Amino acid sequence: MSAGNNTRLGIALMVATSVVFAGQDGISRHLAGEYNVYMVVMIRYWFFAAFVITIAGRKAGGISAAARTKRPGIQILRGGLLAAEICVMVTGFTILGLVESHAVFAAYPLLVAALSGPILGEHVGWRRWAAIGVGFVGVLFILKPGLGVFNPAAVIPLIAAIMFATYGLLTRYVARDDDTATSFFWTGTVGAVGMTAVGLWFWEPMTGADWMWMGALCLTGSLGHWLLIRCYEVAEASAVQPFAYFQMVFAAAVGIALFGEALQINVLIGAAIIVAAGLFTLWRERQQG
Repeated sequence: MSAGNNTRLGIALMVATSVVFAGQDGISRHLAGEYNVYMVVMIRYWFFAAFVITIAGRKAGGISAAARTKRPGIQILRGGLLAAEICVMVTGFTILGLVESHAVFAAYPLLVAALSGPILGEHVGWRRWAAIGVGFVGVLFILKPGLGVFNPAAVIPLIAAIMFATYGLLTRYVARDDDTATSFFWTGTVGAVGMTAVGLWFWEPMTGADWMWMGALCLTGSLGHWLLIRCYEVAEASAVQPFAYFQMVFAAAVGIALFGEALQINVLIGAAIIVAAGLFTLWRERQQG
């Protein structure tokens, strides 16, 4: 996909994507609180796989062209890694809530910068390393280690952030040989196969009302991905990526309004530090790009 230069539309699409994904996170929290996480993610992936196969079938060359890859091993790895990351993150929603989970997960752009050296061989200058260090201080503000109130479960979204950062870097790595449509196809199909192999063992009967919520989860997932694709089609990624942080804001609003979560001062300070460090890192990448 060739990036356009309509930055204003791209920003609007990224904000819309953040709203949709925040709603999806709220639905995921509700369903995973009632049913097994693996089953919830499996059904979500069934719809996602149908969506990516439909998209692939409508493009030139069809499904065979979309499935053609020079890096099948890495495509399988990144597809499985994303599915596992979603399971970890949704588990974090049920244990910690949306506010704290997203505050810690916001560190993933910093982890991308830190891991880009060993995984992609990219140069990370001292300014970005300083920003990574500052961002880690923000994570410590949220986790509060050594203060007698540290919750070990708070590490769950940090693990998810590491997994998602690795997934993002592997996506950049395969982009050297495969196009976006191919990576999108493998993401959906590999995740669906992997989650089916696991999730069927944890099947539970669902109520009619929750099947409606499951349908909403599947629809928001597909809509969110479609909006994200359109966003990157009309604007440069570096211009719109900072606005992805709005997902944390919207998800926190859902957590507070619908689930009665509290916004603690240490989480607010830590999230502000992480976002500031992340924005600086994105700015440095754009300056050097």
